[in-house]
Amino acid sequence: MRRLIFSALLAAAAAGAQSIPLWPHGAPGGSAANGPERDSTTPQDPLVAGRRATRLANVSNPEILLRRPPKDKDTGAAVLVCPGGGYSVLVIDVGGEEPAAWLNSIGVTAAILKYRVPQPPNAPAYAAPLQDAQRAMSVLRSRAKEWGIDPTRIGVLGFSAGGHLAAALSDNFDKRTYSAVDAADQTPTRPAFTMLVYPYLARDTSGREISPELHVASRTPPAFLVQTEDDPVHVENSVFYYLALKSAKVPAEMHLFSSGGHGYGLRLTNERVGTWPALAEQWLRSLGVLGSSGRR
Repeated sequence: MRRLIFSALLAAAAAGAQSIPLWPHGAPGGSAANGPERDSTTPQDPLVAGRRATRLANVSNPEILLRRPPKDKDTGAAVLVCPGGGYSVLVIDVGGEEPAAWLNSIGVTAAILKYRVPQPPNAPAYAAPLQDAQRAMSVLRSRAKEWGIDPTRIGVLGFSAGGHLAAALSDNFDKRTYSAVDAADQTPTRPAFTMLVYPYLARDTSGREISPELHVASRTPPAFLVQTEDDPVHVENSVFYYLALKSAKVPAEMHLFSSGGHGYGLRLTNERVGTWPALAEQWLRSLGVLGSSGRR
């Protein structure tokens, strides 16, 4: 029954979808895509909760896919959703469309970020995606009135490498990483809140030192973190990032679970980590994000 309800939410979100290109004259620095955008999923790819996960490759024209909640449930809040995929592909359903459907179900507009993958050789893996994320946040704020969004209640949600991107956006809002292209770029890029699910945040595989591009400071937005002890990415990614947030006196909530692995998204499993969306909703309510007025 729950899967049927979730499928209906996905169908409803897709029916009212809008695709908004990010860059009016092409992305700065271009793209390292080798060929046209395509679904690179193969039968050999691992299943997620018994189902295939869609891996989108060669994204060279970044855009946001806007998914709106039903009008009678719309809270005015919005979230930029960053799929994972190791900065080489985008797992667009598990880390994009399905989280968007959940956000719509709690009255939040979702903007799925199709950022550039793969990355140019000899460039930081996050560099072009961070440009896309900063631009996406500016576009959302610049068109907030048109889309019925409260510009003070726009956050970011990221999965895996998308979690790194969400953290990079949240920690690098004081300086735009590209030259402004139009009036949209006069709006702030700082998210109002950050949600990180099984994120890559560490300098190396130990997970014990966060990446140097993640400049956690007092104005880093409030954060919500989820990870499991058996995650091959290592649970220390979340633990040490949480400690950095604590040191900077940034409000943060972290949920660690004993099992669940990596890449589960919101797919229904028997693991307790599958309860994280309900915990995230409670956290959003505690911030005032889902109320009539938010606070930053």
